[in-house]
Amino acid sequence: MGEPTVSNHYPVRCSCGALAGTLSDPPWVNRVICYCNSCQAFAERLGRGDEVLDAQGGSDIVQTSPCNLTFTRGHEHLTWLRLTPRGPLRWYASCCHTPIGNTPANFRLSFVGLVHTCLGDRESLDAAFGGPRMQVFTKYARGEPKPKQRISVPAIAGFMWHMAVARVGGGYKVSPFFDESGSPVAVPGDGPSRPGD
Repeated sequence: MGEPTVSNHYPVRCSCGALAGTLSDPPWVNRVICYCNSCQAFAERLGRGDEVLDAQGGSDIVQTSPCNLTFTRGHEHLTWLRLTPRGPLRWYASCCHTPIGNTPANFRLSFVGLVHTCLGDRESLDAAFGGPRMQVFTKYARGEPKPKQRISVPAIAGFMWHMAVARVGGGYKVSPFFDESGSPVAVPGDGPSRPGD
């Protein structure tokens, strides 16, 4: 469907290197800048807002299928938090509080949005995944003027198609974030301690 793809293998790692893995030949990727309140709150909760967010509060996210992501070391550092009762599970490395990615709580929805901090600098992302194709939730962006909302219909169609294929074919059962019963592979954390906690 015209989505950019990643050739061979792309490294995924936390800032300190204790948690590391590989994104291997995903059938589809979509890169998006998300300005939603929740993405901003996640970065700030981990104390990584300056590294994760752009000047207007946007998070650079690479969306793809979890089945193509494998963690090769540091599994014990993988944890998650949930900012709202119905929100996504937001995964991070407990060793250095590097944001890793966001998944739906329902593991049958085969999707992960990998935060750029676990993927390298923006030049590397541009080379591997192409530039951002969408800008979403721009009304929550900081400052004025707000970035222009940008939606890619082909990207959304590809996203829905690949999730449907994973659901029908059982590919959703392969994920580094959930076991085969659909339970998260790690216990939830709460991010670094804040003053007064």
